[in-house]
Amino acid sequence: MAKRSAPILLLAVGFLLSVGVVMLISTCAFSASTPEDDIYQDAKRQIVWLTLGGAVCIGAACLDYHWMQKWAWWIFGGVVFLLILCYVPGIGTKVNGENRWISGKLLGLSALRMQPSEMAKITIAIMLAWWYAMHPDSGRSLVRGFLMPLGISAVLILLVLFEKDMGTAAVLSACCFSMLFVAGVRWHYLTGLAVTGSVALALLVKYDPNRFSRIMAYLDMEGNKLGFAFQQWIGVMALGSGGVSGRGLGEGRLKMLYMPFAHTDFIFPMIGEELGLIFTLLVVFAFVLLAIAGITIAFHAPDAFGRMLGMGLVCFITFQAALNIGVTTAVLPNTGLPLPFVSYGGTALMTAMGAVGILLNIYRQGRASEDENRYWVKGRRITPRV
Repeated sequence: MAKRSAPILLLAVGFLLSVGVVMLISTCAFSASTPEDDIYQDAKRQIVWLTLGGAVCIGAACLDYHWMQKWAWWIFGGVVFLLILCYVPGIGTKVNGENRWISGKLLGLSALRMQPSEMAKITIAIMLAWWYAMHPDSGRSLVRGFLMPLGISAVLILLVLFEKDMGTAAVLSACCFSMLFVAGVRWHYLTGLAVTGSVALALLVKYDPNRFSRIMAYLDMEGNKLGFAFQQWIGVMALGSGGVSGRGLGEGRLKMLYMPFAHTDFIFPMIGEELGLIFTLLVVFAFVLLAIAGITIAFHAPDAFGRMLGMGLVCFITFQAALNIGVTTAVLPNTGLPLPFVSYGGTALMTAMGAVGILLNIYRQGRASEDENRYWVKGRRITPRV
């Protein structure tokens, strides 16, 4: 499995990217933001982002990942600076009441926007991997193994949370919790963290009218199907109407201005409507393969930094995919997260492709390390010289 982990990873990612491009061509024509003179504008942009993402992936796969260990604090500071810029008038852009984006006006590209919270997903993995590589066997220590890495993570999580981006904050929190678990943090520390996080989440929901309304709509979708539960209601209808084999590619009906954000956060139900249950299960299976291959690569990394970094990257991709699929199938409340590699979005796609490139680099160095060890054992003299 270790030798085949990289091909399996590439196969899963290639399948997801292919499904994403095909479904974007099918759905973007009916987006409310699509101009009438170029109905495939979003699909063309995504192909451009995919090309750039491929270059980022190749670069990350070829460049030694240990440079991130040396520059971890600079990366952290840069991403924190970008997250703060989201609040600066004239630079930060508010969309649907959320300060997630930075406008490209400073670079003379007013049509483009960047989402720094996507970069925070890789950054939290880099920082925690750096910390535990610098402090090996500190997982059972309260301060060095738990409080310090938790404080580093909290900076990113709180900045994203202040943007009212609950979905990304949930992904960052899950990634942090998973890496603390992998680092060997004591169970009672993790249990206390889970309880404290649950109480904080309940308070955030209670005192935020928009979040509270979403939770109430989730608990009573039938009564709120024309309100806050509208997207999830339409998503369930789309999944059900597709049946096993789907209506046919391009034959979906609910994408025709019925489903808001059909080409972004809610592209998974569109796959179910047009391509059926079979393809939705294949998408889920692709993410499962990606997770297994990524974890295998992480376990065979040549050092502690590579192992922790690989686990963090796999966690953020798989947790985000699970949250998106859970929301679009009405299993979880609506959070507003894209489906990795499939949904429309430049920053999200390039971040995910960069994560794949780093995993491939960890695989290459892990294989090289194993080959060196194998050569050393093979050439070692096992009898004494006489």
